[in-house]
Amino acid sequence: MTGPLTLHWSPKSPYVRKVMVCAHELGLVGRLHLVRSVAAMLKPNAEIMAVNPLSKIPTLVREDGSVLFDSVVICEYLDTLAGGSLFPAQGEARWQALRWHAFGDGLLDALILWRNERERTQPLQGLLDAFALKVRSSLLLLDAEAAALGAAPFSIGTLTVGCALGYIDYRFDALGWRNTAPQLAAWHAELMQRPSFQATEPIDG
Repeated sequence: MTGPLTLHWSPKSPYVRKVMVCAHELGLVGRLHLVRSVAAMLKPNAEIMAVNPLSKIPTLVREDGSVLFDSVVICEYLDTLAGGSLFPAQGEARWQALRWHAFGDGLLDALILWRNERERTQPLQGLLDAFALKVRSSLLLLDAEAAALGAAPFSIGTLTVGCALGYIDYRFDALGWRNTAPQLAAWHAELMQRPSFQATEPIDG
């Protein structure tokens, strides 16, 4: 019998959430051995660094001891392991899914950097303003594409955009993004009905 896959995991990380939503959708949650791991930017974690010198999560240790880094690679690996359904194989559907995947990850990158900057003792107002502008512009673009998101098959692209919006709810509740992007908000509300998203709601503690 195939052994477990060890995932360095945190319920707060949106990148880990991506991996876990994939695992739920692909029926692979039972294969994962979850290791609660803290990956703070200023405090490298020795346990994670033993397998990933970048000290980042998610990190996946396969049965043979080989290690996969980054949610992009881990999600595609899980998809391949399950026979492939979240990454369209070809055509325009593939490029759109990969585009939304990259866009959702880019939005998450901006959000995390914004959060880190605003928690500094003396944040740079120019950076705060730049991150705010990027996030608002991203929401407006996604709002214009809400109909396309709704019409597209569920994929790594729609999944990642959903995780990015979920992170805004978790860390930027005061932003009130639904007022900026009402059509996107309607799409997101429907997406959140999927059991995979309900099971991976970020929590404190």
